[in-house]
Amino acid sequence: MVKALRALAICGAVSAALVACSKSEAPPSADKVSADAAFQKKLQEQLLDAKPGSVIDIPAGSYHLTSGLTLRANGVTIRGAGMDKTILSFKDQVAGPEGMLVYASNFTIEGLTIEDSKGDGLKINDGDNITIRKVKVQWTGGSKVTNGAYGIYPVKTRNVLIEDCVAIAASDAGIYVGQSNGVVVRRSRAEQNVAGIEIENTVNADVYDNVATNNTGGILVFNMPNLSQPGHSTRVFKNKVDKNNLGNFAARGTAVASVPAGSGIVINSNSKVEIFDNDVTDNQTANVIISSYHSTGYFTEKGVASNYDPYPKAIYVYGNRFKGGGDSPDGLDLKALKIAMYGLSGHMPDVLWDGYVDTKLLVKGQLPAEQRICIQNDAEVLNADGPNKYKNPSKDSAPFRCELAKLPAVSITQLAAQS
Repeated sequence: MVKALRALAICGAVSAALVACSKSEAPPSADKVSADAAFQKKLQEQLLDAKPGSVIDIPAGSYHLTSGLTLRANGVTIRGAGMDKTILSFKDQVAGPEGMLVYASNFTIEGLTIEDSKGDGLKINDGDNITIRKVKVQWTGGSKVTNGAYGIYPVKTRNVLIEDCVAIAASDAGIYVGQSNGVVVRRSRAEQNVAGIEIENTVNADVYDNVATNNTGGILVFNMPNLSQPGHSTRVFKNKVDKNNLGNFAARGTAVASVPAGSGIVINSNSKVEIFDNDVTDNQTANVIISSYHSTGYFTEKGVASNYDPYPKAIYVYGNRFKGGGDSPDGLDLKALKIAMYGLSGHMPDVLWDGYVDTKLLVKGQLPAEQRICIQNDAEVLNADGPNKYKNPSKDSAPFRCELAKLPAVSITQLAAQS
C-alpha cells in the first residue's frame, strides 16, 4: 500500500489542473519573507478587529504564513481575488493547529486557496448561516497520512452552503459537514482525499452536482456514536462519483480508516438517505455500499452510547447510472467474497450491503415498510452476510424491490436570499 500511495503522489498521476508539483522550490528571498510577515500581521489584526458587517479583502498573491488564523466575530466576509489568485500557504506553519479557525455566525468566505496547513484547512465551529464559496483547500505534496484531517470542515453549524469549492489530499475528508442542520454542498470537486465528501451526523443535507474522483471513498453519509446528534434525511443526487480507488491513507483508529479503497457512495448507520440521478462508475470495491457500524472495525475506548442506532434504515437508491466497478475489491475478505460469488474475472454488483439488520424490528423477515432498504434501477444487490462472516451471502435482489417516500429538498437561508 505504501508503494501505491507514493506512486499516486507523483506528478502526472493526478490532474495537473488541480495539483502542481515541482522537484524543488527555491527558498524565498529576505524581501519576500519580510513582506509575508507584514501581511500576516495585518491580516491577523483585521480578523481581531472585525465587527458585524466587516469585509476583509485579501488581494491576489501567494502568502506564506507561519501561524494559523482565527476569527471570532459574527457577520464577517473574507474575500480573496479568486481561488487561484489568492493563496494562503501554511507550509511553514509553526503555531495553531488549523489554517483558519472560525467561531462565528453569518460568515462568508470566498475566492481563495488555503494550502498545506498542519491540521484542518478551514474549520468553522458552531455557527449559523455559513457560506463557503469558491474556496480550495489542498495539500500540495500528495496524499499522505501527515496531511491535515479535514479540508473544508464546518461542524455543529446550521444553514450551511458550500458551493464551487475544491478539496484535495485531506487525510480524512476533503469536504466534511458534521453534527449540523440544513446543509447544501453543490458544484464542488473532491480528489485524492480518503473521503471525498462526507456528511456525518447531520440532519437535512442536499449533496448535488459535485465531482468525487480518485478518493478512497467518493461520497460518505455516516452516523457515528457518541456525538451531539444522530443524522438523517440526506439526499445525494446529480453527482459524478468516478474511480475512487485510492489506497486508504487515513490515520489508524479513525473511522474513515475502515473505508475500503474503491468505494463510490457509502452509507453507514444512517437513516432516510436518498441516492438518485448520479453517475457512479468504476469504483473497484462497489459503486454503492450500505453498511452498519458493526462493519467498520472502529470502536471507541469509551464504548458506544446506549441510544446509538448502528443500522442503516430507510435507504432509497433509484434512477442512477452505474457502470463498471466491483472488479477488484479492497481487503482479503471482500476479494474472497467476490471470487466465491462471481469468479476470478467477475465483479461485485453495483450495490453491496453488509447484511447487518436490527433483528428486533423484523416482521416476517422484513423491516417495517418505511425503514426498508429499497433499490431500483434493476441494480443487483449482494447481501454479504457480514453477521456470519460472509458464510451465506445472497444475490437475491427481490427483497430490495420496494419504494420509499421521497425526501423534500433542503431549504436554507442563503438559498432563499439568492432566489
